[in-house]
Amino acid sequence: MRLKAKPKERIILGIDPGTSITGYGVIKTSGTTPELITIGSIDLSKYDDHYLKLKCIFERTVGIIDEYHPDELAIEAPFYGKNVQSMLKLGRAQGAAIAAALTRSLPIFEYAPRKIKMSITGQGAASKEQVAAMLMNILKFNLTEIKLDATDGLAAALCHFYQTNNPTQEKAYNSWKDFMNKNPKRVKKKGD
Repeated sequence: MRLKAKPKERIILGIDPGTSITGYGVIKTSGTTPELITIGSIDLSKYDDHYLKLKCIFERTVGIIDEYHPDELAIEAPFYGKNVQSMLKLGRAQGAAIAAALTRSLPIFEYAPRKIKMSITGQGAASKEQVAAMLMNILKFNLTEIKLDATDGLAAALCHFYQTNNPTQEKAYNSWKDFMNKNPKRVKKKGD
């Protein structure tokens, strides 16, 4: 009888950077099961100075990392829009969160908004509401007074889990002979 190794637990912090609201979500994963730890947002609307907003994003991200001790950071990449100033500000917000992760030596994984939506809902053009509804269903929580930016941060964490938890990766084959030895029921022999 062969004992199965206990699946390695991982904690993933997901962040949706923004200059008005930065959303975040933290999940714990064990094997193929994700579990919600926390979800929230950093409200930056009280700051007029863009640099104070960046300082707040940096400090709050460090605080979240120190509290929940994630193993990895998944962050939403800024999308390309027509307003260059908005893109620049979003890039800076993302940079502040990334810098916070770097101070704690966290590996960083960046995902495009369409990739995140696709991994959660199956549609790259899904609305924030559709993403939130799917997350509530998958992670079994109720959305009450949670900002959609927070669910976007949580979606980044879950997207990263899906991208890195591919069960087919465990079956690696060195050659056709290796494949046949590991899959005898799938191989048809001559005369069968």
